Amino acid sequence: MRTHCLAVLSSLSLAALGCGGSSSAAAESSTPPTTAATTAATTAATVAPASSASPAPPPETPGNIVSTTPPPADAEGRLRWVLAGEQRTEKEKARDAYRHPAETLAFFGVKPDSKVVELWPGGGWYTALLAPLVRDRGKLAVTNADPNVATGNQKAGAEKYNAKLHGAPAVYDQVEVRVVNPPQSLTLGPDGSADIVLTFRNIHNWMGAGYADKVFAAAFQVLKHGGTFGVEEHRAAPGTTAKKSTETGYVAEETVIQLAKAAGFVLDAKSEINANPKDTKDYPKGVWTLPPTLELGAADREKYLAIGESDRMTLRFKKP
Repeated sequence: MRTHCLAVLSSLSLAALGCGGSSSAAAESSTPPTTAATTAATTAATVAPASSASPAPPPETPGNIVSTTPPPADAEGRLRWVLAGEQRTEKEKARDAYRHPAETLAFFGVKPDSKVVELWPGGGWYTALLAPLVRDRGKLAVTNADPNVATGNQKAGAEKYNAKLHGAPAVYDQVEVRVVNPPQSLTLGPDGSADIVLTFRNIHNWMGAGYADKVFAAAFQVLKHGGTFGVEEHRAAPGTTAKKSTETGYVAEETVIQLAKAAGFVLDAKSEINANPKDTKDYPKGVWTLPPTLELGAADREKYLAIGESDRMTLRFKKP
């Protein structure tokens, strides 16, 4: 059995550790700073008479196993077993309609024997799928911040993620957490050791922190020749500037392709698996206006729920 290593990494230079949101490491669509709308909603809930409010539902707790039923031997069957597993909350499963994990992982070529590196996993939405999928025959390595050094939302997110891993050893005992410290240190593992490197909704954060090019280069270095770099990111209109991307969370597809090519990658394929034509990308709080964050709170909530999660590019690059 491989050792489950929860390693440390410097927080001061990992400003973008949230997977696909702002700077928090707690979730793929990290929560931006508190706004007047959310503050007002919180205040109203606090002062409302107890008798007028429905009791809050208990927080969902994921199970500490996938299933009491052994996994099927075939790859597709194992993925279905993982998707239905107890290690995922019902809230997480509800997002499958927007995130299309089965189709996305199939497009990236992830199999039970794959050696995978997941970058900036946030709250671990995809980790909960990848870890049991490759646990027996493959390998999953991830990045996370050092909660002993991190502060604020980043510290809380790092602690929560580590607790997730420690809390379900039957699911996560083979996950290796690797130390990175961008931009000074960005080694993702031994050179040429990974079959697949994955990033889900992180690139706008890397751009904002000024080290997107270094992350792409590190991904190239850790991959085997012929290996895959799988990218999912909120998709901006063509020509969107880097400044606008960091403000809104949406990145132009050509920007991502340019970053990848500069690192040495070759674009292998595009997919519209995660496209959303309802997403107009012109909201007051950028991508965080949409679910799951719903940064505007009750304001136009039904409108944004009807749109759903963001329009996203899904790109597969290869290391020659």
